[in-house]
Amino acid sequence: MLANYHTHTPRCHHARGSEREYIEEAIRAGFTMLGFSDHVPQPYPADFHSTIRMEISEIPDYTGTLLKLREEYKDQIRILIGYEVEYSDRFFPEMMRILRQYPMDFLIQGQHFAPNEVDGFYVGWEFSDEKNLKAYVDTTVAGMETGVFTYLAHPDLPNYTGDDDTYRKHMSRIVEASLKLDIPLEVNMYGFSDGRHYPCDRFFKMASEMGAKFVLGCDAHQPSLVRQPESVPGLMELLSRYGIEPGENIVEIKDPN
Repeated sequence: MLANYHTHTPRCHHARGSEREYIEEAIRAGFTMLGFSDHVPQPYPADFHSTIRMEISEIPDYTGTLLKLREEYKDQIRILIGYEVEYSDRFFPEMMRILRQYPMDFLIQGQHFAPNEVDGFYVGWEFSDEKNLKAYVDTTVAGMETGVFTYLAHPDLPNYTGDDDTYRKHMSRIVEASLKLDIPLEVNMYGFSDGRHYPCDRFFKMASEMGAKFVLGCDAHQPSLVRQPESVPGLMELLSRYGIEPGENIVEIKDPN
């Protein structure tokens, strides 16, 4: 792979390592493009504090740091400035108004909550209620339809424990939207790092059968996770099962401005 678009920084409170360390590791691993996409700050109510994303006040430092490093490393690697966005109709318009005041190259959609972090539930915990699965898909597809996202991160994050028919009934709508809107679906390499429930076989079997386009994302929360797929135990076997070729991993960047 020549490109990775899914890289975090310590500002999200659950990643470690400096931006420089991520860049140096990417160069050592053979990447020619590295996109930073830390968890986007949200204009949440004053009485709600998220512990998994940067604050709005940190945007100037985030962008300023990356702009300086982009110039410093311009002859070795291309640095992109982006965010992993939690879409919700409640907060999205104001969030975009704020983000567009600063340098920004791309956005990826990473849906963890439905309908949002303040009012909703985290989809990565086990659940069996079909209404919750539908809520995740409804929220995700609405975000995809905004047209600002380069790709959809970990589309298989929902840890739905119900039957396969119900799973396919709802999750197939995400694949259909990705095909209609030409939005690749991410195979999230981080899931293999600590035994998570994703990447999920039943999702990628369905998505590959439907003809989806894929992109690999390191989802690096520490510099050592900026790595090639061959170094991730189990990943190449999953890709082979569903005919997914990593290739150069370069996708069309959608301008969110």
